[in-house]
Amino acid sequence: MRPAKLASARSRLSGGTLTRLAQASDLLLLAGLFRFKCEGDALAGANILLLVASVLVAAALRGLEAYQFTGRERLHNHLYKVIGAVGGSGLVLLAFASLATPAAKAEYILRIVDWCLIAVPLLSAAHIAWFNYIRRLRRKGHLTPNLMIVGATPAAQRLVAMALANRDVNILGVFDDRGERAPKHIFGVPVLGRTADVKSHRLLPYVDRIVVAVPPHATARIAQLIAELAPCPNDISLLMDGFDPASERDAQERLLDMPLAYLSGVRRRILQAAAKRTIDVVFSVMAIVGLAPALVAIAIAIRLDSPGPVLFKQRRHGYMNEEVLVWKFRSMRTEMSDYAAARQVTADDDRVTRVGRFLRRTSLDELPQLWNVIRGEMSLVGPRPHAIGMLTGGAEASKLVETYAHRHRMKPGLTGWAAVNGSRGPVDTAEAVRRRVSLDLEYVERQSLWLDLSIMLRTLPCVLGDSAVVR
Repeated sequence: MRPAKLASARSRLSGGTLTRLAQASDLLLLAGLFRFKCEGDALAGANILLLVASVLVAAALRGLEAYQFTGRERLHNHLYKVIGAVGGSGLVLLAFASLATPAAKAEYILRIVDWCLIAVPLLSAAHIAWFNYIRRLRRKGHLTPNLMIVGATPAAQRLVAMALANRDVNILGVFDDRGERAPKHIFGVPVLGRTADVKSHRLLPYVDRIVVAVPPHATARIAQLIAELAPCPNDISLLMDGFDPASERDAQERLLDMPLAYLSGVRRRILQAAAKRTIDVVFSVMAIVGLAPALVAIAIAIRLDSPGPVLFKQRRHGYMNEEVLVWKFRSMRTEMSDYAAARQVTADDDRVTRVGRFLRRTSLDELPQLWNVIRGEMSLVGPRPHAIGMLTGGAEASKLVETYAHRHRMKPGLTGWAAVNGSRGPVDTAEAVRRRVSLDLEYVERQSLWLDLSIMLRTLPCVLGDSAVVR
């Protein structure tokens, strides 16, 4: 029930992007058809009707969910939606055409019918191509949803059996709190541990949805499981082990028939995401080229100041809890490097080199992360990535705030809302962790292109103006 090679939510194909591309291709076809049919036509009323027809068809296709491309949909049912969208739009226009003057009515009707007869095969051919292409991607595992089940109940067993028969989803594992009484596997899907193990499990970055399978009357247990899974950044669904087989089957089919637009983690506006990524790449490349002499000078200074490598690499949490290798200029003595962030930096820290103090004070040590941004592991603006297992006051920082992992619903950033609002440097108290997470979650909720640009403009004054902050 697992693909040959797991890919994180960040690196997998975006289902939302494919649906937008399918919509764009339909709009281009309709626009081309409108121009073709109207070329050389002097009848303004017919032109307006055909333009309205294009808009109606586009809206109808969206309303009929023709862009969901669900795994269990049959091609002929999908084509019925295309034919229905064109036919329904044509009937609406014919009703309007019947109100025209007798001299224009025949011309309007002829053009509308002619337009529909051409639009149906063109759009059908386009949707057949998209349907088959997306189906191939699903078969290869590039678009197949990854589920994780909590509760080895009879409902979970039936869901696994159904998924095994249809291959519409991958089920990566099952978690159950019965200990030794829990089965070792369900139809080959392994039971990986208890519910408490889900939050820190290495498979979590690959999961699109967590399915909680419980008896419907166990209300207290349901509330307990939801509270226990609340720190996870993944979507969560309930699958009731009900007494009505028809209702249970409907719920199973909704899970196995996950729409294409809902894949790949958190849903975001595609244009906003594309603009953010474009800004990340363009600005990062420009910064690396423009700062190349400074980067070389910093590297030379580090090598002359103390023995060891120029760069320091540390594993940190990225998008949807994915582990990413973050790059920095080395600012500590090599033999004292703290890869696990067991001890956060303090004022006059004896581990920090002379050059390192300057780099940390000016945040120049973060510049190599521009490469992480270009690779798509980070963004210019987002919650700062924390080291995995970072300790605050002897406790793991991620355990101090229940919603800590929700900050990973966005890619980590070089700078962020927390940084420009005074939460910079180490978080050495529980209160500092709570404030950092609160500001990060505020950014996740408010995130926009204009907010990102505002944060970038405020970053340099903050870096130069808060020299008292320990970094």
